Amino acid sequence: MIDMQNLYLLVPLAPMAGAILAGFLGRLIGRTGSHLVTILGVAISLAGSLFILNSVLHGHTFNGTVYQWMQIGSLKLQVGFLIDPLSAMMMVVVTFVSLMVHIYTIGYMADDPGYQRFFSYISLFTFSMLMLVMSNNFMQLFFGWEAVGLVSYLLIGFWYTKQSAIYANLKAFLVNRVGDFGFLLGIGLVLSTFHSLDYGQVFGQAQSMAAQTVSLIPGDPWNVMSVICILLFVGAMGKSAQFPLHVWLPDSMEGPTPISALIHAATMVTAGIFMVARMSPLFELSQTARSVVLVIGGITALFMGFLGVIQFDIKRVIAYSTLSQLGYMTVALGASAYPVAIFHLMTHAFFKALLFLAAGSVIIAMHHEQDMRKMGGLRKYMPVTYWTFVIGSLALCGIPPFAGFFSKDTIIEAVSLSTTPGAGFAYFAVLSGVFVTALYTFRMLFMTFHGKGRMDHHTQEHLHESPWVVTLPLVMLAIPSFFAGFVFIQPMLFGHFFGNSIYVAPSNNVLAVMGSHFDGIGGFIWEGVTALPFWIAIAGIATAWYLYIVNTALPAVIQKKSGWIYTILDHKYGFDEFNDWFFAGGARRLGKALWQYGDVSVIDDFFVNGTARVVSLGSRIMRLVQSGYIYHYAFAMIIGVFALISWFVHN
Repeated sequence: MIDMQNLYLLVPLAPMAGAILAGFLGRLIGRTGSHLVTILGVAISLAGSLFILNSVLHGHTFNGTVYQWMQIGSLKLQVGFLIDPLSAMMMVVVTFVSLMVHIYTIGYMADDPGYQRFFSYISLFTFSMLMLVMSNNFMQLFFGWEAVGLVSYLLIGFWYTKQSAIYANLKAFLVNRVGDFGFLLGIGLVLSTFHSLDYGQVFGQAQSMAAQTVSLIPGDPWNVMSVICILLFVGAMGKSAQFPLHVWLPDSMEGPTPISALIHAATMVTAGIFMVARMSPLFELSQTARSVVLVIGGITALFMGFLGVIQFDIKRVIAYSTLSQLGYMTVALGASAYPVAIFHLMTHAFFKALLFLAAGSVIIAMHHEQDMRKMGGLRKYMPVTYWTFVIGSLALCGIPPFAGFFSKDTIIEAVSLSTTPGAGFAYFAVLSGVFVTALYTFRMLFMTFHGKGRMDHHTQEHLHESPWVVTLPLVMLAIPSFFAGFVFIQPMLFGHFFGNSIYVAPSNNVLAVMGSHFDGIGGFIWEGVTALPFWIAIAGIATAWYLYIVNTALPAVIQKKSGWIYTILDHKYGFDEFNDWFFAGGARRLGKALWQYGDVSVIDDFFVNGTARVVSLGSRIMRLVQSGYIYHYAFAMIIGVFALISWFVHN
């Protein structure tokens, strides 16, 4: 009989053990030893997660304390696990994608001098993410939240001799600190309102606190639930790269490609989506917060997709695609369709990890060239990479029966049924985003794999398919990218897969409306191919085919004619320039002002030099008095005696 509590501990600690061994003993055990211990750790974690998921689906959930760190009065700070369908499903997705990335890394990082260090980092990242999704309290959630941020900083700047990588990891770290500040304030307000950090206690009291207010500004009461949810969502905006805290994610492409797949597919960027779904009992009590979530998600889904259309770096196209898809998930959260958001999180993890790793396979073949203008015609040289890339692309575009079709279509339908303020804009954004997604995805596919080769002669001579350690993870990820949608849509969305782990108020339950006319996979696909989103996606693919296969000179003409529109997109809406001018430049100007007026004028000139001037002045005065002549001293004594007598007489 397996002791389930020990198994719960084993799942996060196995990758942690691998990270410690590869990190501290990497030189001793060598490259092979480092990848073996970390892969074994994550494989054990995946096996344990699958066993736990099976157990949970048979009704065996767990919510308890593993270790109590400290107690302050009645407040207990502890490490605890909440094992329910939501966390168990996340554990499987995280460990499966992480295992594929670990195997892939053997081939991708084969010649890198930091081989052991890289394996240690990605294994530590897996441990941090598992601690986040398994937590049953806000303290542990925050620990996992910060830990994935810290390790992502190390991974994005892994090639620390590259200035662009150092800039990117610092940017990611600072932008995430902005989001985390809001997140920490939200947790603080949870503690002050509910006097507990335990999920169960907080959720149990939430309904009774729904009408309570807090005065952020004296005389101006705010609904406490709205403030808590918005502050928590600010944290999600940073971690899940939502507008306007999205600026760090495209630059994080400076890290090695396996990290792009790990951070941007199933782990770090989905932490915010998972957190909001976990907090559904709170968000359901605040329509204001859900409206904010809807609008922010809609903006991110559409406007970040536009930026993917003009990128030429293959990894950046996929990065902007990730931003857009995270916007779709966020929109689903705002529409109270939390299971749909998690469903899309799962399908997206598979096909986006596939696309990133397939792009890495292309980059290996191209001798680390990432510019699609220097690619073309790779289909005949890299058949496995090509066909897996096609599967990932079709899934991303939402073409049936691939996984993305089921999750993306249900998001669009859920938003169309939502009555939350902002749903109209969000529906327009996600519907328009379908065309944009299809356009940039197949633009990438056609520029990379079709047409004439645009690489130099030396590169073309040495083109070949990547080794099996690279292609095997692609095939393994392509399988769920095809099957996961129609296998899981029924239980996850219209069954009882999530049980009580997600709460939706009856008045907001758009999934119940959708479920009332769900008539199986065949009917869903038939509805899909006759609905507007499918034909919008086909129009996007056809546009990409015409522009990048039939009339390849037209994109340059469109770019020239578009004028200021292209300039705005090329400058990424000016966010980087504004941040450099306002925040970075403002901090420098503030620092210079504090230096000039604080350091130089007040501290140096007034206090330091002022003290010296006072001493000098006092010395000059004392020199006049201490002349050495007896008659001067006698005169001073007479004056002193006269002054004393005058004072006594006066009093």
